[in-house]
Amino acid sequence: MSEETLFTRIVEGEIPSHTVYDDETTYAFLDVNPLAPGHTLVIPKTPYERLEDMPRETAADVFGVLGEIAAAVEDAVDASATTIAVNNGEAAGQEVPHVHWHVIPQFDDDTARPIHALFDGADLSDEEMADLATRIRDRR
Repeated sequence: MSEETLFTRIVEGEIPSHTVYDDETTYAFLDVNPLAPGHTLVIPKTPYERLEDMPRETAADVFGVLGEIAAAVEDAVDASATTIAVNNGEAAGQEVPHVHWHVIPQFDDDTARPIHALFDGADLSDEEMADLATRIRDRR
């Protein structure tokens, strides 16, 4: 677990937020630098730095709430979809060392693109794919 984070201070009420959900394990609030109206952050109350640091039970609780929040955000801002993203580690763009999901509303006329547009892609052979699958499977 991480030390106290900016998000911990928000959960504890030291820093004000526009809270949209609060239960025993999960907290959700509007992002202060929204990418779209309704951009919401969903976090575990305990400050786990990365997704893999979270116990399965906590991850299940947070993920269960995530779907509810996504539907509520879409409905509240009349969005046709949402992008749900987690930057898992500093190299992935995580700025606060407290795992969190972005729920970003998408509209038919916006300029946001799917996640595949963020990367150039990897051209891998079937052999390379098989090797990667084995290496990942063996590390679980």
